[in-house]
Amino acid sequence: MPGYLFRLLGIAGLLLFGAPLAFAATPAATDPWPGLVQDIFNNRAISDGSDVIAIEMPARAEDAAIVPVILRTKLSASDSRQVLSITLVIDQNPAPMAAKFQLGPDAKVSEISTRVRVNNYTDVHAVAELSDGQLYMVKTYVKASGGCSAPAAKNADEAKARLGQMRYRQFAKAGEGPASGVREAQIMIGHPNNSGLQMDQVTQLYVPAFFVNELRLWQDDSLVLTMEGGISISEDPNIRFTYVSNGAKRFRAEAKDTEGHVFQRDWKIDDSGI
Repeated sequence: MPGYLFRLLGIAGLLLFGAPLAFAATPAATDPWPGLVQDIFNNRAISDGSDVIAIEMPARAEDAAIVPVILRTKLSASDSRQVLSITLVIDQNPAPMAAKFQLGPDAKVSEISTRVRVNNYTDVHAVAELSDGQLYMVKTYVKASGGCSAPAAKNADEAKARLGQMRYRQFAKAGEGPASGVREAQIMIGHPNNSGLQMDQVTQLYVPAFFVNELRLWQDDSLVLTMEGGISISEDPNIRFTYVSNGAKRFRAEAKDTEGHVFQRDWKIDDSGI
Protein backbone atom coordinates (compact mmCIF):
# COMPACT_ATOMS: atom_id res chain seq x y z
CA MET A 1 0.00 0.00 0.00
CA PRO A 2 1.49 3.42 -0.92
CA GLY A 3 2.70 5.43 2.07
CA TYR A 4 0.34 8.31 1.28
CA LEU A 5 -2.75 6.08 1.24
CA PHE A 6 -1.56 4.42 4.43
CA ARG A 7 -1.51 7.82 6.16
CA LEU A 8 -4.88 8.74 4.64
CA LEU A 9 -6.45 5.75 6.38
CA GLY A 10 -5.00 7.05 9.61
CA ILE A 11 -6.44 10.53 9.17
CA ALA A 12 -9.79 9.07 8.11
CA GLY A 13 -9.95 7.17 11.37
CA LEU A 14 -8.96 10.31 13.22
CA LEU A 15 -11.73 12.41 11.65
CA LEU A 16 -14.43 9.77 12.03
CA PHE A 17 -13.70 8.56 15.54
CA GLY A 18 -11.90 11.46 17.21
CA ALA A 19 -8.72 9.48 17.88
CA PRO A 20 -5.72 8.71 15.70
CA LEU A 21 -4.91 5.23 14.60
CA ALA A 22 -1.62 3.97 15.92
CA PHE A 23 0.24 4.60 12.68
CA ALA A 24 -1.14 8.09 11.94
CA ALA A 25 2.03 9.97 12.87
CA THR A 26 4.54 7.34 11.72
CA PRO A 27 6.93 8.61 9.04
CA ALA A 28 6.71 6.83 5.71
CA ALA A 29 9.53 4.41 4.99
CA THR A 30 9.88 5.74 1.45
CA ASP A 31 9.59 9.14 -0.19
CA PRO A 32 5.85 9.96 -0.17
CA TRP A 33 6.06 12.70 -2.81
CA PRO A 34 5.30 10.55 -5.90
CA GLY A 35 2.12 9.31 -4.21
CA LEU A 36 1.18 12.84 -3.21
CA VAL A 37 1.58 14.02 -6.80
CA GLN A 38 -0.82 11.29 -7.86
CA ASP A 39 -3.41 11.88 -5.14
CA ILE A 40 -3.33 15.66 -4.73
CA PHE A 41 -2.45 16.72 -8.28
CA ASN A 42 -3.95 13.81 -10.25
CA ASN A 43 -0.46 12.82 -11.41
CA ARG A 44 -0.08 15.97 -13.51
CA ALA A 45 3.38 16.95 -14.71
CA ILE A 46 5.09 19.39 -12.34
CA SER A 47 8.00 21.53 -13.50
CA ASP A 48 10.77 23.19 -11.51
CA GLY A 49 9.35 26.41 -10.11
CA SER A 50 12.46 28.18 -8.84
CA ASP A 51 11.74 31.15 -11.12
CA VAL A 52 8.01 31.11 -10.33
CA ILE A 53 7.60 30.69 -6.58
CA ALA A 54 9.67 30.64 -3.38
CA ILE A 55 9.09 28.99 -0.02
CA GLU A 56 10.77 30.06 3.22
CA MET A 57 10.74 28.06 6.45
CA PRO A 58 13.28 27.61 9.25
CA ALA A 59 15.56 24.63 8.69
CA ARG A 60 15.02 23.64 12.34
CA ALA A 61 11.77 24.75 13.96
CA GLU A 62 11.81 26.26 17.45
CA ASP A 63 8.24 25.08 18.04
CA ALA A 64 6.86 22.33 15.79
CA ALA A 65 3.27 23.47 16.46
CA ILE A 66 3.78 26.98 15.08
CA VAL A 67 6.33 26.81 12.27
CA PRO A 68 6.35 29.97 10.13
CA VAL A 69 6.08 29.59 6.37
CA ILE A 70 6.26 32.26 3.66
CA LEU A 71 5.13 31.69 0.08
CA ARG A 72 6.26 34.28 -2.44
CA THR A 73 5.57 34.63 -6.17
CA LYS A 74 8.54 35.45 -8.41
CA LEU A 75 7.07 36.14 -11.84
CA SER A 76 8.62 39.16 -13.48
CA ALA A 77 6.49 42.18 -14.36
CA SER A 78 6.94 41.36 -18.05
CA ASP A 79 5.59 37.80 -17.63
CA SER A 80 2.03 37.63 -18.96
CA ARG A 81 1.17 34.59 -16.84
CA GLN A 82 -0.60 34.79 -13.49
CA VAL A 83 -0.38 32.57 -10.43
CA LEU A 84 -3.87 31.15 -9.91
CA SER A 85 -3.25 29.03 -6.82
CA ILE A 86 -0.57 27.82 -4.43
CA THR A 87 -0.82 24.46 -2.66
CA LEU A 88 1.27 23.84 0.46
CA VAL A 89 2.14 20.19 1.10
CA ILE A 90 3.91 18.95 4.24
CA ASP A 91 4.91 15.53 3.00
CA GLN A 92 5.20 13.59 6.27
CA ASN A 93 2.20 15.08 8.07
CA PRO A 94 -0.80 12.79 8.66
CA ALA A 95 -2.85 14.92 6.24
CA PRO A 96 -0.13 16.23 3.92
CA MET A 97 -2.09 18.97 2.11
CA ALA A 98 -1.82 21.79 4.62
CA ALA A 99 -3.56 24.50 2.59
CA LYS A 100 -4.53 25.56 -0.90
CA PHE A 101 -4.63 29.29 -1.60
CA GLN A 102 -6.60 30.63 -4.56
CA LEU A 103 -5.48 34.13 -5.57
CA GLY A 104 -8.04 36.74 -6.58
CA PRO A 105 -7.79 37.55 -10.32
CA ASP A 106 -7.26 41.29 -9.75
CA ALA A 107 -5.60 41.38 -6.32
CA LYS A 108 -2.07 40.58 -7.52
CA VAL A 109 -1.24 38.71 -4.31
CA SER A 110 2.53 38.30 -4.19
CA GLU A 111 3.23 36.92 -0.71
CA ILE A 112 1.37 34.76 1.82
CA SER A 113 2.61 33.78 5.26
CA THR A 114 1.07 31.61 7.95
CA ARG A 115 2.01 29.15 10.71
CA VAL A 116 1.81 25.37 10.42
CA ARG A 117 2.26 22.20 12.42
CA VAL A 118 5.06 19.86 11.36
CA ASN A 119 4.84 16.31 12.66
CA ASN A 120 8.11 14.76 11.46
CA TYR A 121 11.33 15.73 9.72
CA THR A 122 10.01 16.37 6.23
CA ASP A 123 10.18 17.93 2.82
CA VAL A 124 7.66 20.73 2.38
CA HIS A 125 6.49 21.48 -1.16
CA ALA A 126 4.83 24.56 -2.61
CA VAL A 127 3.08 23.98 -5.94
CA ALA A 128 1.85 26.92 -8.01
CA GLU A 129 -0.70 26.59 -10.78
CA LEU A 130 -0.33 29.27 -13.43
CA SER A 131 -2.68 30.68 -16.02
CA ASP A 132 -0.81 28.67 -18.67
CA GLY A 133 -2.33 25.55 -17.09
CA GLN A 134 1.02 24.25 -15.82
CA LEU A 135 2.16 23.31 -12.31
CA TYR A 136 5.47 24.52 -10.87
CA MET A 137 7.08 23.29 -7.66
CA VAL A 138 9.72 24.25 -5.10
CA LYS A 139 10.58 22.54 -1.83
CA THR A 140 12.46 22.95 1.42
CA TYR A 141 13.36 20.63 4.28
CA VAL A 142 12.28 21.21 7.88
CA LYS A 143 13.53 19.48 11.00
CA ALA A 144 10.64 19.36 13.46
CA SER A 145 8.57 16.69 15.17
CA GLY A 146 5.40 16.34 17.23
CA GLY A 147 3.68 19.47 15.96
CA CYS A 148 0.37 17.79 15.18
CA SER A 149 0.12 16.17 18.62
CA ALA A 150 1.37 19.13 20.68
CA PRO A 151 -1.18 20.18 23.35
CA ALA A 152 -3.23 23.27 22.65
CA ALA A 153 -1.76 26.49 23.97
CA LYS A 154 -5.14 27.61 25.35
CA ASN A 155 -7.47 25.64 27.57
CA ALA A 156 -10.88 24.53 26.32
CA ASP A 157 -12.81 27.34 28.03
CA GLU A 158 -10.52 30.04 26.67
CA ALA A 159 -10.60 28.52 23.19
CA LYS A 160 -14.42 28.38 23.30
CA ALA A 161 -14.62 32.05 24.32
CA ARG A 162 -12.39 33.06 21.41
CA LEU A 163 -14.07 30.85 18.81
CA GLY A 164 -14.66 32.77 15.60
CA GLN A 165 -13.28 36.08 16.80
CA MET A 166 -11.53 37.77 13.87
CA ARG A 167 -9.02 40.58 13.83
CA TYR A 168 -7.79 42.50 10.82
CA ARG A 169 -4.71 44.66 10.37
CA GLN A 170 -3.53 46.43 7.27
CA PHE A 171 -0.19 48.07 6.58
CA ALA A 172 0.64 50.58 3.86
CA LYS A 173 3.88 49.80 2.04
CA ALA A 174 6.54 52.48 2.23
CA GLY A 175 6.24 54.96 -0.62
CA GLU A 176 2.68 53.98 -1.54
CA GLY A 177 -0.31 56.31 -1.46
CA PRO A 178 -3.18 55.83 1.01
CA ALA A 179 -5.91 54.93 -1.50
CA SER A 180 -4.17 52.32 -3.61
CA GLY A 181 -0.87 50.57 -4.12
CA VAL A 182 0.82 47.52 -2.61
CA ARG A 183 -0.48 46.63 0.84
CA GLU A 184 0.16 44.07 3.52
CA ALA A 185 -2.80 42.79 5.51
CA GLN A 186 -3.29 40.23 8.24
CA ILE A 187 -6.31 38.18 9.29
CA MET A 188 -6.30 36.41 12.67
CA ILE A 189 -9.05 33.93 13.62
CA GLY A 190 -9.67 32.66 17.12
CA HIS A 191 -10.03 28.89 16.71
CA PRO A 192 -8.44 25.83 18.37
CA ASN A 193 -7.83 24.18 14.99
CA ASN A 194 -7.61 20.82 16.72
CA SER A 195 -5.65 18.32 14.68
CA GLY A 196 -7.27 15.16 16.09
CA LEU A 197 -3.87 13.98 17.32
CA GLN A 198 -3.89 16.01 20.54
CA MET A 199 -4.69 14.45 23.89
CA ASP A 200 -6.86 16.16 26.50
CA GLN A 201 -4.56 16.45 29.51
CA VAL A 202 -7.47 15.96 31.93
CA THR A 203 -9.48 13.13 30.34
CA GLN A 204 -6.52 11.52 28.54
CA LEU A 205 -8.79 11.17 25.49
CA TYR A 206 -7.96 12.41 22.02
CA VAL A 207 -9.64 15.68 21.06
CA PRO A 208 -11.58 15.28 17.79
CA ALA A 209 -10.32 17.14 14.76
CA PHE A 210 -11.97 20.59 14.54
CA PHE A 211 -10.47 23.24 12.29
CA VAL A 212 -11.06 26.13 9.92
CA ASN A 213 -11.38 24.58 6.47
CA GLU A 214 -12.45 27.62 4.41
CA LEU A 215 -11.47 31.27 4.41
CA ARG A 216 -12.47 33.97 1.89
CA LEU A 217 -11.27 37.57 1.81
CA TRP A 218 -12.55 40.50 -0.26
CA GLN A 219 -11.75 44.19 -0.71
CA ASP A 220 -15.22 45.62 -1.26
CA ASP A 221 -16.70 42.94 -3.58
CA SER A 222 -13.43 41.98 -5.27
CA LEU A 223 -11.98 38.64 -4.18
CA VAL A 224 -8.46 38.88 -2.76
CA LEU A 225 -7.70 35.40 -1.47
CA THR A 226 -9.28 32.09 -0.47
CA MET A 227 -7.82 29.30 1.62
CA GLU A 228 -8.82 25.66 1.86
CA GLY A 229 -7.25 24.60 5.14
CA GLY A 230 -6.47 21.33 6.89
CA ILE A 231 -5.25 20.10 10.28
CA SER A 232 -1.72 21.37 9.66
CA ILE A 233 -2.68 25.05 10.07
CA SER A 234 -1.75 26.09 13.61
CA GLU A 235 -4.10 27.07 16.42
CA ASP A 236 -5.63 30.54 15.96
CA PRO A 237 -5.00 30.71 12.19
CA ASN A 238 -3.00 33.75 11.19
CA ILE A 239 -2.73 34.66 7.50
CA ARG A 240 -0.63 37.61 6.34
CA PHE A 241 -0.50 38.57 2.68
CA THR A 242 0.63 41.24 0.24
CA TYR A 243 -1.76 42.48 -2.43
CA VAL A 244 -2.61 45.53 -4.54
CA SER A 245 -5.39 47.73 -3.19
CA ASN A 246 -8.14 48.76 -5.58
CA GLY A 247 -9.06 51.74 -3.40
CA ALA A 248 -11.73 49.75 -1.54
CA LYS A 249 -13.41 51.28 1.50
CA ARG A 250 -14.12 47.97 3.25
CA PHE A 251 -12.41 44.66 3.79
CA ARG A 252 -14.50 41.54 4.38
CA ALA A 253 -13.74 38.05 5.70
CA GLU A 254 -15.75 34.84 5.90
CA ALA A 255 -14.47 31.66 7.55
CA LYS A 256 -16.06 28.23 7.98
CA ASP A 257 -15.00 25.30 10.12
CA THR A 258 -15.53 21.55 10.06
CA GLU A 259 -18.52 21.73 12.41
CA GLY A 260 -20.38 24.08 10.07
CA HIS A 261 -19.84 27.32 11.97
CA VAL A 262 -19.68 30.40 9.76
CA PHE A 263 -17.78 33.48 10.95
CA GLN A 264 -18.14 36.79 9.13
CA ARG A 265 -16.75 40.26 9.70
CA ASP A 266 -15.99 43.38 7.75
CA TRP A 267 -13.86 46.40 8.55
CA LYS A 268 -13.78 49.94 7.28
CA ILE A 269 -10.50 50.94 5.64
CA ASP A 270 -9.69 54.50 6.67
CA ASP A 271 -7.96 57.06 4.47
CA SER A 272 -4.51 56.06 5.68
CA GLY A 273 -5.11 52.41 4.73
CA ILE A 274 -4.21 51.29 8.28
